[in-house]
Parts: sequence; C-alpha cells; structure tokens
Amino acid sequence: MSSPSSTAQAADSAHSAHPAAPGLSPALTLVFAVACGLCVANIYYAQPLIGPISDTLQLHAGLAGLIMTLTQLGYGAGLLLLVPLADVVENRRLIVGALFGAVIGLVGIALSNSAITFLAASFVVGTCAVAAQVLLPFASHLAPEATRGKVVGNIMAGLLGGIMLARPFASVVASALGWRAVFWVSAVLMATLIAVLWRALPRRHPHASVGYARTMASLPGIVLNTPLLRRRGFYQGMMFSAFQAFWTAVPLALVHEFGMGQRGIALFALAGAAGALLAPVAGRLADRGWTRPATGGAIAVALFSFVLGAVSMHYRSLAGLVAAGILLDGAVQLCQVLNFRSLFMLAPELRGRLNGLFMTFIFICAAVASGIAAAVYAFHGWSGLCLLGGGYVVLALLYYATEFKRVAAPAAVGG
Repeated sequence: MSSPSSTAQAADSAHSAHPAAPGLSPALTLVFAVACGLCVANIYYAQPLIGPISDTLQLHAGLAGLIMTLTQLGYGAGLLLLVPLADVVENRRLIVGALFGAVIGLVGIALSNSAITFLAASFVVGTCAVAAQVLLPFASHLAPEATRGKVVGNIMAGLLGGIMLARPFASVVASALGWRAVFWVSAVLMATLIAVLWRALPRRHPHASVGYARTMASLPGIVLNTPLLRRRGFYQGMMFSAFQAFWTAVPLALVHEFGMGQRGIALFALAGAAGALLAPVAGRLADRGWTRPATGGAIAVALFSFVLGAVSMHYRSLAGLVAAGILLDGAVQLCQVLNFRSLFMLAPELRGRLNGLFMTFIFICAAVASGIAAAVYAFHGWSGLCLLGGGYVVLALLYYATEFKRVAAPAAVGG
C-alpha cells in the first residue's frame, strides 16, 4: 500500500478532475457543529443517570458501568464498520440513515423494562451516533486547507459542547420528568435533525470507486503504513480513557461525598463544559504549526487535573474538584482537535477511514475505561480512581516523550 503522502499527491490529481467543493459558509459550519453536538450527546446522556437507571432496571452497582460501556462499544463498532463508508457512500444519505437508526435505538431505551433491553438499545444508539464522525471529515472536505484547523476547531467546539452539555441536560430533565424523558426528548431532536440535514447539507459523492469489502480490507494496511495515525490514536486513547474514568465516577462521588442530587450534578457538569471553549483555540494553534508543543501541554495539564482532583476530594473542596474537571475537559478537547487537524492533513480520499480507525481505538479505550472506573471507584474510592485516570495520562506522556528521540519527519510527526 502506498504511503499517505504519496496517496495525497494522487488524490490531488484526482480531485482536479472533479468539480470544486461548494465551500463551507458560517451558517453551514454552525449546522455541522450543532448536528455533531446533538449526535454525540446521545452517548453521554446516561452517564449522570447511572444511579436511577440501575435502580429501575435492578442492575448491580458493580455492573453499573455497563450502561456506558455498551454505548461506547456500539460507538466503536460504528466507527469501524460505518464511518469508513464515508469514503464510498454518498455522505448525506449515510448521515441521515445513521440518524434514523439512532431514533429507533432511543425509543427502545425509553421503553425498556429490563437491563438486557436497555443495554441492547444503548448499543444501537452508540453505533448510530457515529453520524458525527461522518460529518466531521465531510466538513474538512468543504473547508480550504489554510483554515481547515479553524473550521475543524469550530465544529469540534459543537461536538465537545454536546458531550459536556449532555450530562447537565440529562440531569435536569431526569430530575423533573424521570430518566426515560431524556431519551424521548433526544429521539425527537434526532428526528428533527434528519429533516434539517437533508435540506441543509450538500451532496458529496466520494471520488473512490472501490466497494465496501475493499474499503474494509484496506484498513489494516492504513494502520501499518500510517505512523501518525498510531501515535495520535494512542495519545487520544489514553487521554479519553482518563476523561471517561473521571466523568463515570464523579457523579457517584458527588452523591456519596457531597450529598448532591441530580441538579447539583448537572451544575457540576455544566461547569466542566467550559473546557469546550478551547476547541477553536486548538484549531488556530494547529494552523500556526504549534501542534507538537500544544499536544505536550495538553497532556501535562490533564495529569495535573488528576492531582488537583485527588487533593480536592481529600480536603472536600468542591471548587477544586470543579477546577479539576474544567482542566481535564479542556486538555482532552485541545488534544483531540490537534489530533484531528494532523490526520485531516493526510490523504483526502482516506479521511473517512483514518477518522474511523482513529476514533475506533479511542472509544474502545473509553468503553473499557468506563467499566473499569465504576468498579475501581466501588472498591477503592476516589483515590483509586485518580490513580487510574492519572496512569492513563502518564502512558500518553511517556509516549509523547519519544517524539524528541525520533528523526524529524513531517509525515510521521504530524506537527
């Protein structure tokens, strides 16, 4: 298989034979951002509701992490099996089809009366939430190269805002109407989004003529021949594992240690949403060529956030715990945008597959981290959780240190 750099050159010549992209207006950028946020929010609605959902479905506390794990595994499956179709199938049709599946899954969750039904529907919702990861490379195709980092950063702000706001939204709605209402509301939002995107999005037919089987068969070769993908995937896999560990356990800690209800948990999660403001900044840093130092800074801040979180819980400082959450969210989001910008500078015709492989690894890590975090907190408390989350970040930091021992090569470094 050819390298991404040589493939990119071939892609440039191929693109010249096709009409130019219609461009990405500010209004359409906003549509992309909101759509990404609403899609990915479906993965996180259940996170602050683990307690009431477990009680309703009679799920043991040690297995409560499965509520998030099954959704994350579904997302990982969708990333691996559906997102690569963005390089083969007309993108608007693929996105709308995934959203239709999400509506079915959300209705299934809202109607579920057993843990098995809930978890199966959660897997479906997670699988279909990957519409967000088709929208992101779709937008990068429409954006000019000089401002691609800025555009990706702005859309990522919407996506990450969806992640952050999903938790307080779910807590507020659940406290007023019950946890099932959260998923009914989301089903209505997804149905509305189907109509909006069908009208707002331009058609995009990929230039590649290969079928689904050949597209999937190309994935192992892409992993083997793209060191940037492996490196950036590991960074974000560890960072997002730390993120998931924190946000899976912190609602439980807020209840047990601070006596908070759903409204208090919602306010805490809302404060954490402030970290999404760093996403546009990250895109601008990448456009200026500061990807490598900014990546190191993000990893270091994430590590500090767990130190701060452990100290804050020891002294029962809610303000310190809020600060730890904001720092962690900001660091993870900063790193994510830098990673996307680096990957989207590679071969344009591989963006769907690169994004699918990148995000698959991340969410497999996140799914495992969610399950482990609930168990670690149940048996070892908040201190054990901070050691777990900090350990993930240390692994990313150790691997980042190897960048300075390697021969400088733009295609490998991604800076």
